[in-house]
Amino acid sequence: MRPARLALMTMALLVGALTPVAMAQTAPPQGNAAPTADNAVLLTVFFKHDQSRPLNELNAQLDKQGFDKAFPPPGIEVVSWYVMMGIGQVITLRLPASRLREVNRVIEDTAWGAYRTEFYATYDYKAVGMARHDKATGN
Repeated sequence: MRPARLALMTMALLVGALTPVAMAQTAPPQGNAAPTADNAVLLTVFFKHDQSRPLNELNAQLDKQGFDKAFPPPGIEVVSWYVMMGIGQVITLRLPASRLREVNRVIEDTAWGAYRTEFYATYDYKAVGMARHDKATGN
């Protein structure tokens, strides 16, 4: 299966899984919710530069839209933030699932126009993966 198709299928499954939770939500997400072992998700965000426009124009638009002030929202952990040359910025956030909509809205309100965005929701698999490795190698 092609990676792009697999990514789309994964996102569709994730949206389907999260939709009932989002629809049942009646109050806005709590801005002070903290990620815990049972509610944390990792969200990798690609901010792809619009290469048809010069950087100073993109930065002016981001300033006008308040991007640097709003992103990341208070209390959202930045796990990594890299520039991928020729692509843009790649940021991984750790947040409680209940704040996913809040992060999305901040990006929609402040980053769109200067960036094209892609999102990849994941979860921490390190402990499971390492335990499987240790078992397989007899450690």
